[in-house]
Amino acid sequence: MATFNLTAEKFEETVTADGITFIDFWAEWCGPCKSFGPIYEKASDANADIRFAKVDTEAEQDLAGGLRIQSIPTIMAFRDGVLLFSQPGALPAASFDELIAAIRAVDMDDVRRQIAEAEATE
Repeated sequence: MATFNLTAEKFEETVTADGITFIDFWAEWCGPCKSFGPIYEKASDANADIRFAKVDTEAEQDLAGGLRIQSIPTIMAFRDGVLLFSQPGALPAASFDELIAAIRAVDMDDVRRQIAEAEATE
């Protein structure tokens, strides 16, 4: 699956969908973003079952601000509507591949159980 541009209007719908969604927060003027871009594109081609979205922080300032994006690139990973990873900084290809594998390997039943337990104690 090729990467696609994600806007504020489609953000909630995209990240709450079943499956895995990666989001790359970037800007045209950002050098590290430009170096990470091809790595992200290649990963999207190699993992057709995962959504790979891109948020242009210049065009989507309210969305980036609402998510407290302070450094770009920032990578987020959602699975079944749960944020599992958020980190600023470009990743080398091997590290990004490891991240994809780690997100795939997460036991979502265990994650949902932990969330339910945390919510029950609030």
